[in-house]
Amino acid sequence: MLKKDYANLPIMNSVDDVVKRLLSLEMASQREKLKVKTQQLVEKVRRSPHDNGSFEVQVAILTAKIRTLEEHLQRHPKDKRNRRFMLMGLDRRRKMLGYLRRVNYSTFENTCKELSIQYSPPQPYSRRLTKRWMVKKALCIKVWSRENTLCKSL
Repeated sequence: MLKKDYANLPIMNSVDDVVKRLLSLEMASQREKLKVKTQQLVEKVRRSPHDNGSFEVQVAILTAKIRTLEEHLQRHPKDKRNRRFMLMGLDRRRKMLGYLRRVNYSTFENTCKELSIQYSPPQPYSRRLTKRWMVKKALCIKVWSRENTLCKSL
């Protein structure tokens, strides 16, 4: 696939294979590759040709960044800085998808399907049971039951 600037030129049909390879995305910088990925994903979820800021488009942009960082981390597993950026992006995307899910479920489903994202809702809060907390709870129950029996006998 050729870079966007060179794809529509008529001279590209008569150019040598080496030149085509140099002008392809294979030899492009990471920034250019990210632009192409972002553009492809945004086209899938865009509401209108001028839509650049809707939640669906923002999720698509974050998805492109996350996937680029995942590829980078597969090649460089010790890169902690980019791992942190990827996790921050995942968190932002999860929050945006949660909002989209609450506000407009059909758009949320369509966005997840088009971008091939698997969304799992957050787990409900559950208190971590410790021995100290269980003893405290048992004491409270015991005191409360004793007060209730005293009140009933009066």
